Parts: sequence; structure tokens; C-alpha cells
Amino acid sequence: MANPRFGRLITAMVTPFTPDLALDIPRAQQLASRLLDSGSEALVVCGTTGESPTVFYDQKLELFRAVMEAVDGRAPIIANAGDNCTADSVEFAQRVASLGVDAIMAVVPYYNKPPQEGLYRHFRSIAESVDVPVILYNIPGRSVINMTAETTLRLAHDCENIVAVKEASGNLAQIAQIIDGAPEGFEVLSGSDEDTLPMMGLGGTGVISVASHVAGPALREMVYAQADGEHTRALKLHLEMLPLFKALFITANPIMVKDALAITGFDVGGCRLPLVPPTPEQSAELRRVLEHTGLL
Repeated sequence: MANPRFGRLITAMVTPFTPDLALDIPRAQQLASRLLDSGSEALVVCGTTGESPTVFYDQKLELFRAVMEAVDGRAPIIANAGDNCTADSVEFAQRVASLGVDAIMAVVPYYNKPPQEGLYRHFRSIAESVDVPVILYNIPGRSVINMTAETTLRLAHDCENIVAVKEASGNLAQIAQIIDGAPEGFEVLSGSDEDTLPMMGLGGTGVISVASHVAGPALREMVYAQADGEHTRALKLHLEMLPLFKALFITANPIMVKDALAITGFDVGGCRLPLVPPTPEQSAELRRVLEHTGLL
């Protein structure tokens, strides 16, 4: 795809907190600008990396408004609006769409373990309730249920405003099936930095990234090298950043990426419980990797 709708490097932005774990709106605005300046082409706000389970609806709306104000039209803002209750997701998606965001993202409902028909009806209900593009988010490691290629393709063909899927299943056969059967213009985005290169090799358009918080320029270069057919260059960059991709997930995301930002001089605060700070050993390993990859 020559011109992906949201670009090839999208960052799943962390949510900055003050020392007492209130929203740090000024820091969120600074972070949004910093990410765009370092290569990100769009931002996902208050997704998994943004600690969506512990940032409730009114705070999410406050955060969306603040990031939109900071970005001021320079890049698309994708607001995470999905929940595990369809009725709540529909109502919240409508409130979010009314803010003027460029798209919404909705995750496979977690914990209640719906069958595939339930997933189809859930996402279709959300899509039909709004007039903005919708990105599906498949992450079975967190939601337990995997959305199959058949369900993703059914939604892509039946709902005009379902325009992309963030695939974090790690199942390349499933991802290839989605890419092969998708309607024209439907995008498959990697939900894992580590999987970006192989997914783009299959026809994926880019990544919704965590590592771009600290390695934006290199990631931007990698995805565009791959898209332009410079596969040797893309592979070299991928291999150089692979230790970072792994280090950022040695414990639950976003614990380590927030630590990485602090280590590299842009503190965004800690995480809300039940997430906890990294251990000294985890932080030391991350610092070693940042030094090794030339990011510190």
C-alpha cells in the first residue's frame, strides 16, 4: 500500500501520571509533540500501553482532548474506545467520535470470552454507531480469545468504516490469510514491534509501536526501508533493535517503556496499580540494552 491511512509508524502512547498518579495533562501534551518530532505519524491514545484499564471514561475524554489540542491537526489521533461490554463501548465510542478524533480503536472483549459470532456483533455494533474509521485490535495474550481471520475479514467486508486491524496474535499464517482476503484499502498493522518486519513482508502496512517512544527515528527508517524494498537495510535495523523490543516486555507493558523514558531523560511517572515499578534488576537490564543500542 503506497499511502497508508495513518502512516507506517504509529505510537501507542503511554499515559503520563504525576507522582500521586493523577493524569499529567501537560506532560501528555509534551509527549505527543515529542513523539511526532521523533518520527511517529499517528498516535493511539489510552490503549493498552496507555493503561486503559485504570484510566476511566471521563479521564480518557480529558486525555483525548488534550492530545488533540497539542497535536493540532499535525497527525491522526486514534482514540481507544473499546471495552468488554458492547453497550458501554457503543456509548463511549459515540462520545469519543463527537470530539473529532480521526479514528477509534476497539479491542477484542476481554474476560467474558465471546464466541466468534459475539465478536462480529460487538464490533459491528460499534462501527455502525459512529461515522469515523474503526481499527480492530486482536491481542489474545490479553483478551484470551483470538479473533480468527474469518471474523476479521467478515467485518472488513461488511462494515465500510472498519478500515484496519492491529494484529498482536503473532500468528503469521492467520495474518497472511487476513492480508490475502482483505478488501482493497484495508490495513493490517503489527501490534508488536518484534513482528513488524515479518508482517510487512507479508503485506502489512506498518506498526502500532511501543519502542518508538525511545527509538522513533530508527523504527521510522526500518518500516520505510522495508516498504521501499530495501530489505537488507530493514533487516539490519530490525536486528539492531531486537534486544530493545524484548527488553521492553520483560514484564507487563507499559512498565518498562515508562522506565525507558525516565532513563533517557523524559520522565512520565509510574504506573497505576495493579502495575508496579520494575525491579532494580529489570531496570538495570533495560539500561544495559539502551546503552548497547546507542539510545543512551
